[in-house]
Amino acid sequence: MPALILHVGTKHLSSWSLRPYLAIAHARLPCEDRTIVLDRPDSRARLLEASPSGRVPVLVHGDLVIWDSLAICEYVAELAPAAGLWPAAPAIRARARAVSAEMHAGFAALRRDMPMDLVTAHPGEGHTADALADAARVMEIWRDCRAHAGDGGPFLFGAFTIADAMYAPVATRFQTYGVAMDDVCRAYVDAIEALPAMQAWRRDARAAAAAT
Repeated sequence: MPALILHVGTKHLSSWSLRPYLAIAHARLPCEDRTIVLDRPDSRARLLEASPSGRVPVLVHGDLVIWDSLAICEYVAELAPAAGLWPAAPAIRARARAVSAEMHAGFAALRRDMPMDLVTAHPGEGHTADALADAARVMEIWRDCRAHAGDGGPFLFGAFTIADAMYAPVATRFQTYGVAMDDVCRAYVDAIEALPAMQAWRRDARAAAAAT
C-alpha cells in the first residue's frame, strides 16, 4: 500500500487539518503529515501545488488526492474498518453522520468569532451573540449524544469516532475563549485533550509557533 501523506495548514490555526489527522491517528495508519505554513507569500502557490482546491487538508494516497476533511475521514474509515470510526449500529451511525455533517456545514459565527488558536488564550473574546448561540448548539449536541449513545467510553458515542474528530477543534476553542461549560461538556473536552494524537498536535503547534 502506498504511504499516506496528509498536507495540513499551520497547526495552531488549521482546525480543518486537525480533524483528519485525529482520524488517521486513531486508525493507526502510517502517515506523513506535511505542514504548509499559511499567510506567507508562497502559501497560495504551495497550496495549489498540493491541492486542486487550493486549501488544506489534502490527503495523497498514491495517485489518489482527497481535499476535504470529512471525505478524508470517510476514506480512512474504509481503509481501516476495524478502527470503528463510525458506530456499528445503523441508527447510532446515522446520528453520528448527522452531527458530523452539521459541524462540517454550520457554525459560521463560531468559526468567525472564535477561530482556533492553540498557542494563545483569549478568555472572554469573541463572545458575540451569534457565536455563543452556535456554542450552545454544539453543547446541546454533545449532551444529547452522550445521553443517548455515550456508553462504553468518554466520547460522543462511547468510543472515538469521526464525530469526535469533527468536534475536536471546537473543544479547543471553548478552552481558548473561556466558554462556560457544564460538567458533561467539560468531561468531553477533557477526553479530547487526553488523546495522544491531540497532545502530539499541540506540541507540534507550540514548537512551530515558537520557531517563527
